[in-house]
Amino acid sequence: MSKLNVVILAAGAGTRMRSSLPKVLHLLAGKPLLMHVINTARLLSADRICIVYGHGGDAVQQTIIGDDLIWVKQEPQLGTGHALLQAKPHLDQDGLTLVLYGDVPLVSLKTLNKLLLAAEQEYCALLTAQLENPLGYGRIVRNSKSISAIVEQKDASAEQLKIHEINTGVMIIPNRYLHAWLPKLENNNAQQEYYLTDIIAMAVEQGVNVASTQPQNLWETMGVNSKRQLAELERIYQTEYANKLLDQGVGLTDPSRIDIRGELICGTDVDIDVNCIFEGVVRLADNVKIQGHCTLRNVIVSAGTVIAPYSLIEDAEIGESCKIGPYARIRPGTKLSAKVHIGNFVEVKNSQVATGSKANHLSYIGDTIIGEHVNIGAGTITCNYDGANKYQTIIEDDVFVGSDTQLVAPVRVAKGSTIGAGSTITKDTPENELTLSRAKQLSIPGWKRPIKQ
Repeated sequence: MSKLNVVILAAGAGTRMRSSLPKVLHLLAGKPLLMHVINTARLLSADRICIVYGHGGDAVQQTIIGDDLIWVKQEPQLGTGHALLQAKPHLDQDGLTLVLYGDVPLVSLKTLNKLLLAAEQEYCALLTAQLENPLGYGRIVRNSKSISAIVEQKDASAEQLKIHEINTGVMIIPNRYLHAWLPKLENNNAQQEYYLTDIIAMAVEQGVNVASTQPQNLWETMGVNSKRQLAELERIYQTEYANKLLDQGVGLTDPSRIDIRGELICGTDVDIDVNCIFEGVVRLADNVKIQGHCTLRNVIVSAGTVIAPYSLIEDAEIGESCKIGPYARIRPGTKLSAKVHIGNFVEVKNSQVATGSKANHLSYIGDTIIGEHVNIGAGTITCNYDGANKYQTIIEDDVFVGSDTQLVAPVRVAKGSTIGAGSTITKDTPENELTLSRAKQLSIPGWKRPIKQ
């Protein structure tokens, strides 16, 4: 296969977004628009990936990281042809250059491979599309053999305006032609910009064949110029992902009410209720049930576990047959073994909980190692922070912690211990004994509650 250079044009200001954030950094499915395009380019195994940036350049470079990326600044921004000209010094002398756009995020690998196939004989190749209403788009004019011209709306004749095939802007150009043509671009137009479409006119003039192909889905060529268009593409993306999950056998209560902002990998007989959000890489094993309004971020959930509504889990591992929530928060660094129960309004952070242990109500467990078959009573707090440093609590097997207990770390609760309700534990406890820490209960005769003046 010929060498492949990819140039991604990403210099636009995006004024219609009405945002200080560069347009290509706005998020689609949790990733910047530009990142979607780069990821697709990487799947093509391109020899070089050049990004032409301009507006908000520093922010773009700081956000999009990659040693394989070549950054080229376009300043001032004088059109698409001028943008590609800035990348010319970085392009190989032979092979092909594929032009993509940082605000057209959903062009598929399959579509681009079709375009490469169309250009394999060192043709120029365009990605075109058929629109019911082509208003505003450049029209593709054909002769008997190939494309003969791209005519802009304002320059089209009445007959040409009837054409429904339009130019998407995505194209492949052999480098041996591109190096010769780019310096010849002119800006003799009302906008005084250098248009990339003029390259096609040069190709036709020199007898270079211009081939074309069309995307499998029209939405692949949709660009983002406004928040409304961004929202439309978000829903298209989510609908396509939901359909893919359904085809894999995942149960979705309502495919229109799920958001995947990363990768969701599911086993068999997984069921997901409405309004759940999955971010990063989430793996759900067989027979996992995710009930409504949950958010999972970079999580592994083992077989048979049920996540009850309104639970938030991030950067954690959940064992088999666990019961989580409702309203549970599992924070980074947490690892739960099998048959663990984490109930309503319980927060667990950077802790390990062994098989069969439970914290069912209103507790905070931080920087803690909990053994097997431990019961954490309601309102229990592991006091892991002294205002400057974090400390660890160790709770060994078969411990029963009574309600409203504070365990002041560093502390070890020994195997089989029982902690009386309302205790503050600051010292290690002995095995298999009841430990209490309470003041003597008093009633004060004659005391009166203060009255508001």
